[in-house]
Amino acid sequence: MSQPQNKPYQWLAWIATVGLVTAAFLASIVPEWHWHHVPFIIANTLWTVTGIMWKERSLVVLNASMVAIYVVGLLIH
Repeated sequence: MSQPQNKPYQWLAWIATVGLVTAAFLASIVPEWHWHHVPFIIANTLWTVTGIMWKERSLVVLNASMVAIYVVGLLIH
């Protein structure tokens, strides 16, 4: 069986993943604190950049959409 190929920029994907887990943790323990949107925006932006580098449209669309949703959420609150 062949070994799966690692995609480039794995370090960026892991930083973005840690950011998303951290943001989800903050949203869970302090939901009334609307500024947890900021770590979500940063992490989803990093995933958007990763998706662009990987040429994965699904990652770009998903994460760019999430950035837009969190920005609107911050503006509303």
